[in-house]
Amino acid sequence: MSLRRFEYALAVAEAGSVTAAAAESLHVAQPSVSQQIRGLERELGVTLFARTPTGLVPTAAGRAFLRDAEVAVRAARRAKATARAGAEELGGELVVVAQMGLGTRQLPGALGALRRRFPRLEVTVFEEADPVELERLARRGVVDLGLIAGPCREELYEGHHLGDEEFVVVTSPEHAQLAAERVELRVLEREPWIRFDHDSALDAVLRDVLRDNELAPVTVARVSQTATAVRWAAQGLGVTLVPTSAVPPGFEHLTRPVSPAVSLPTVAAVRPGAGPAETALLEFLRQERWNCTGFSGSGSGPAHNWVTPPSSTNSAPVV
Repeated sequence: MSLRRFEYALAVAEAGSVTAAAAESLHVAQPSVSQQIRGLERELGVTLFARTPTGLVPTAAGRAFLRDAEVAVRAARRAKATARAGAEELGGELVVVAQMGLGTRQLPGALGALRRRFPRLEVTVFEEADPVELERLARRGVVDLGLIAGPCREELYEGHHLGDEEFVVVTSPEHAQLAAERVELRVLEREPWIRFDHDSALDAVLRDVLRDNELAPVTVARVSQTATAVRWAAQGLGVTLVPTSAVPPGFEHLTRPVSPAVSLPTVAAVRPGAGPAETALLEFLRQERWNCTGFSGSGSGPAHNWVTPPSSTNSAPVV
């Protein structure tokens, strides 16, 4: 059973057809792909794909096979990249996941430095708001490095504390609270709130903040991305609470830290026995500024540090 057949099956599953997989990702003749898939199915003794009006879709057996095939292919690519690293020819793919918009400001600089050191390396970055999905990806071995809030599962990844990041409230330019250096959470109870998807780690933070401060404001919108929440708040739809680094450039003047202060540790979760790419990226991330506080200063009044506690139902960190 060759690794190449695994790659063919994964390409067909992603493209939804043999023809598209052959032309767009594999760059081989369509009959060759069909032959490899048929040979793989004979070897496994199962049917991997079912033909539907919209294209090929994996069968139940196919989905189970593809999950492990993806892990195997990534592991093989990582091993190849590690073997070539000694000759300064590090290649392959590095998958980075940022939880709840963490590292929006710091990650680009670190990745730029990484690409300059290893120009042949392909880097894929995506945000994953759902902690359950993030853990699923980690257990499948898909994630090489994750930026998460709080501790990580030590049996899966090693955690490296980068710093603590303060959350800020974002309002419209006309909002009276912009006159203050630090906004009391209690004065925001009557404000409409822009929140995040129910299952997201960001909404878990906000939910705990509101609960701990005995606030029950009206929710006017739920979004998936921190940048969307900031832009909608700037237009006067409501207020929102986001990590400082997740505020897009040009909106800093609309942010204020809150009292009591809300902050979370930012952790780089790296696979045990990390290769040169993960190690180098961690090195560059450490060089970035992570102890972020509100753009307008820390304020003169007393404020305590608030860190979201893990709970059995809404735990956020989990690579």
